[in-house]
Amino acid sequence: MTTPAPQPSSWIRRFTHLIPAGTQVLDVACGSGRHMRWLAQQGYQPLGVDRNPDSLQLAAQWGDTVQADLEDGSPWPLPDRQFGGVVVTNYLWRALFPQLFASVQPGGVLLYETFADGNASVGRPSSPEFLLQPGELLQQLAKAGPGWRVIAYEDGFLGDPDRFVQRIAAVREAASEQPVRYPL
Repeated sequence: MTTPAPQPSSWIRRFTHLIPAGTQVLDVACGSGRHMRWLAQQGYQPLGVDRNPDSLQLAAQWGDTVQADLEDGSPWPLPDRQFGGVVVTNYLWRALFPQLFASVQPGGVLLYETFADGNASVGRPSSPEFLLQPGELLQQLAKAGPGWRVIAYEDGFLGDPDRFVQRIAAVREAASEQPVRYPL
C-alpha cells in the first residue's frame, strides 16, 4: 500500500493564481516537494530549497532544487535572484524575512503560512521561537518598505489537524498606470 502524496496547503492553492503565469517560484524549506508538485502542475517553474538531501531527492522530480541550511549563518543561497512567487509553509526563521521579501520580483507574490502563537496548546511546534506573534507577518512585511499590497491575511485557529496559523498573500507591486485587479 502506497502512502498518498501530501496535499498542498489550501492557502497556497487559493492564491497561486496571483503569481505571474509561467514564472519561476521559490519554495522555501520545500521538504519532499508537495508545493513544488502543485506549482509545476499549474505551469510554474518551481525551485525548492531545503537542507535535507533525502527530501530534495523526492522534490527534484517537480523542479530544480538547492540544498542549503538556511539557519546555520551561511549566506543566502540565491543572492540577487528574484522570483514570480515565494512560497513558505510550516517554516519560520525570522532572520530570513529580508531575503524572502527581496526575492519577490516586482509584480510577484509572497505566499506565507506557518504556525502562530497558541499552537503550544494543541501540539508542536510549541516553542515561541517557531510561532508567529499576533500580527507578526504584517509587521515584518511593513519593515520591507513600500510597494507591498496585502491581498489576504489570516491569523487564527484551523482544525483537522488542530493548529494555530498565520498566513499572508501579498503582491510586490510593479509600476502600473491602471489599478491592478487582484482576483480573490
